Amino acid sequence: MDGGRAREVWQKLEPLHAVTYFAPECVTAHREVGLRGFWMGYFGARAAPLGAVAAGAVEAAFFNFHPAMVRRAIPDAWGFAAPEAVLRARSTAAAEALRRVAPAAVASAERINPLLEQVIAAADGAGRPLFAANRDLALPDDPVGALWQHTTTLREHRGDGHVAALTAEGVSGCESHVLFSACEGTDASILRDNRGWSKDDWQAATDRLAARGLLDGEGRPTAGGRALRDHVESRTDALAVRPYEELGQRGFAQLQELLAPLAEQALASDTIPFPNPMGLPARPAASANGA
Repeated sequence: MDGGRAREVWQKLEPLHAVTYFAPECVTAHREVGLRGFWMGYFGARAAPLGAVAAGAVEAAFFNFHPAMVRRAIPDAWGFAAPEAVLRARSTAAAEALRRVAPAAVASAERINPLLEQVIAAADGAGRPLFAANRDLALPDDPVGALWQHTTTLREHRGDGHVAALTAEGVSGCESHVLFSACEGTDASILRDNRGWSKDDWQAATDRLAARGLLDGEGRPTAGGRALRDHVESRTDALAVRPYEELGQRGFAQLQELLAPLAEQALASDTIPFPNPMGLPARPAASANGA
């Protein structure tokens, strides 16, 4: 199966997963469980499957955030709310949000879930800490809640693979954003500010990429820079597509067909902002825009 198929399905899964970051139900739930502020809610909820880990583990897994940004939330988050309580809150709130933004999920979750479970069972957890931690969580009885968890597990599988592809090429977290911004024309502030990097950090990363011949003197991508980014994205797709091969062509087509209306509804709800630091394009069928 061509790696581009993995990107196609990511573009349908990500809008469903992303309610946990942007939907008011989820932001409120993270606050009510005890997490202080949006970013502690983000780090606490996303890292909770790992347990009450120290900041270093979250820095490594989240990769493209400035370490100081992580350390403002972790490990303090676990003093305000135990990971088990955070997991319950995030699951309930995400299911509530998904019902609102993608009402078609109510009727189709029970058909989609077995397909996603088959993919997850075929995926290798080696070197993928966020995927493995989410995979091992007990699923809620609610089919919509289970659907949200499956989308989360698989997007973390892709994300873990993306981190591996970047680090294999010697690209740091900040450098990955600089290269993405240069290649895609994305406003640097969207990536820089939402991931905690300063202007000095950004400039230093730009200088390092230029020294490697990946950017020119104006910060524009060279042919080598575009080739490297294309290689990383292609490698990410290739790593992500392997478990979907378990479905076969017919099963994969069925999954795509079932997910499409849910993703369209979620995107049309205006819950997810555009542009966004996730690199998600405005429509699942749009051209690739990051991973």
